[in-house]
Amino acid sequence: MAEGRRTGGTRSWWGWGTQEAALSPDEVSTLVERTRLMLPGHDFTDHPPPAPEDLPVPAPRIRVPDSLAALFSSDVTDRLSHSRGKAFRDVVRNLHGDVTHVADLVARPATEQDVVDILDFCGSANIAVVPYGGGSSVVGGVEPRVDGPAAILDLERLDEVLEVDRVSRAARIQAGALGPHLERRLRPAGLTLRHFPQSFEFSTLGGWLATRAGGHFATLYTHIDDLTESIRVVTPAGTSTSRRLPGSGAGPSPDRLFLGSEGTLGVITEAWMRLQDRPRFGVTASIGFDDFGAAVAATRTIAQSGLHPANCRLLDPAESRINAGASLADSLLIVAFESADHPVDAWLERAVEIAADHGGSVLSERRRGADDDRDSSATWRSSFIRMPYRRDALARRGVIVETFETACTWDRFETFHAAVTAAAQEAVDRVCGTGVVTCRFTHVYPDGPAPYYGVFAPGRWGSTVAQWDEIKQAVSEAIATNGGTITHHHAVGRDHRPWYDRQRPDPFAAALRAAKDVLDPAGVLNPGVLIDP
Repeated sequence: MAEGRRTGGTRSWWGWGTQEAALSPDEVSTLVERTRLMLPGHDFTDHPPPAPEDLPVPAPRIRVPDSLAALFSSDVTDRLSHSRGKAFRDVVRNLHGDVTHVADLVARPATEQDVVDILDFCGSANIAVVPYGGGSSVVGGVEPRVDGPAAILDLERLDEVLEVDRVSRAARIQAGALGPHLERRLRPAGLTLRHFPQSFEFSTLGGWLATRAGGHFATLYTHIDDLTESIRVVTPAGTSTSRRLPGSGAGPSPDRLFLGSEGTLGVITEAWMRLQDRPRFGVTASIGFDDFGAAVAATRTIAQSGLHPANCRLLDPAESRINAGASLADSLLIVAFESADHPVDAWLERAVEIAADHGGSVLSERRRGADDDRDSSATWRSSFIRMPYRRDALARRGVIVETFETACTWDRFETFHAAVTAAAQEAVDRVCGTGVVTCRFTHVYPDGPAPYYGVFAPGRWGSTVAQWDEIKQAVSEAIATNGGTITHHHAVGRDHRPWYDRQRPDPFAAALRAAKDVLDPAGVLNPGVLIDP
């Protein structure tokens, strides 16, 4: 299957990543014992996933014309693996063998003309079309929650780097290119996109653009928007290609219309992306604080200093203990700088000075090329990539492990954080009896942070989705009530719609609806996302 070619392994149909990279029995045992210390008394009985062929998947309701038949798959495993994202509630429903809202077919266009033909066919037959990159959505963005027939449009065959402009440091890349694949293609030119979301291995350029994904840089170039030069989009009304420009003041940006449109206005097929020379210099420091408030103040000062660290991630006490293995301090700030042109030690020295002014102390430092990476920042990076696999192992054992993220301005962070944390902890205690709520900053701006919260709680097997939904409802209300965004980088999807509707201005909602009516007159593109069908 193409999945093996793209990921170097056999994709899990029910959970994250590849089967080969899942936790080993020893890793599972260690994880369970560590979690048992947090959640004593929980029943850690394993509930393995069912075999796809044993599930009562409904027969496809779509008859494809002969001219397009070679592009469509009706394979049961194919349909199941494409019909949900990778959120906790997706994984658990798969473990329970829930076959609600399974797509009828999966289409894999090989050319842009194939995309046009598939959209024409589905529009004429009133078939919902859900554009699909790597399937890593955690907000219901790829689940076809429709009553009628639905097809998933998987762009995995459109995965090439078509051109590289070394002079302008840009590349024309097809939307189906997974993160590792496009980076391998750019490496011979000494270039990199340098966009590394946690889903990097299993998400695509098109998905990043459609969801306005956040990536590697904790400051400055935080979102994929900042790296986008132009976009090509196939819509039912025609194909839109924006002009390659370093910047423009010529009216509203066509790219901004499609960035974050989540497959509702068209199918992104390729884009020109701004690149960087591969970094040769890099320094990282792990800085401990005994007081979280002081750590927040230090982070804010660094964010407003003009230093622009590549990494500036603050972990609260619970997060640092669980995911970084830190034991010498209350909170952990990981600061890193990198450059392709010059050493960056002086920048780190200044950041460390700022941290020290707020009571921080350096726990470790690391420079690019060093062999010893056994510090807290390296432990956290490894944990960051492995987190979804650990989540899956715990989900199989009835543990609720999920996250929610937001952003707010610095002036309201203290009260915002207190309100959101209190709402989360109260909901966890009410629904589960006990549990742990954690926080880290994934990105920081001169005017505010992007807090990312985690929940670890004992669930009741058979009820964990409902339990999480109740917790999610409470924290989303707290976020909306206290002036945060319902999402900083996870996107809206279907799960965030109620709060997104409250966040956006009414005139903008009307304008977006009008754009949808013009670009997708049949209303077949990802119904229910951003706009009501």
